[in-house]
Amino acid sequence: MQHPFIVGITGGSASGKTTFLRRLLASFPEEDICLISQDNYYHPRESQSIDVNGVTNFDLPSSIDSASYAADVLQISQGKEVRRLEYTFNNPNVKPAELVFRPAPIVVVEGIFVFYFEEVAKLLDLKVYIDAREHVKLQRRIVRDRDERGYDLEDVLYRYTNHVAPTYEKYIKPFKQDADIVIPNNRHFERGLEVLVSYLRSKVTEAKQ
Repeated sequence: MQHPFIVGITGGSASGKTTFLRRLLASFPEEDICLISQDNYYHPRESQSIDVNGVTNFDLPSSIDSASYAADVLQISQGKEVRRLEYTFNNPNVKPAELVFRPAPIVVVEGIFVFYFEEVAKLLDLKVYIDAREHVKLQRRIVRDRDERGYDLEDVLYRYTNHVAPTYEKYIKPFKQDADIVIPNNRHFERGLEVLVSYLRSKVTEAKQ
């Protein structure tokens, strides 16, 4: 099998990566695309950093098992299947499923640190950065954390100010200049998605010839 074409997708928290990825994956048959998300590589909660106010900070590069992430991306880049237990975000009531990542013509590697982690970044054939203005990201984060995670406004603003924003400035934003494609997502991303899908379909065609 020909080596997969590996696409790295990053952007700040609440820039709209999840929605973009959902639309991207839906544009291809399942056998043509594989997603490996950074979200399944968090260290256990007891290993995470705690800030000066005793709040756990999941928004640091050290919160991720970057060595395992890079090793799995390397393995799938070589056409090998990867198996990993789902990360359940420390919920003891959820039994983690076994995730199976199968080689495909297109492999998408997603996460806020995929450009920052050098061992992952060097495996990427294309780098895509989803961009949004700060106030747009904050508004989305407030709604998401309230509706999906039950956080109150004070908690959301604390984490955004003390964890999310500093991480973005230090570990994410500086790597925007390394991106091959920057897709603005303040209101919509349709044009950027169309361009990317068209390009990746040509890569699938090449792989099947």
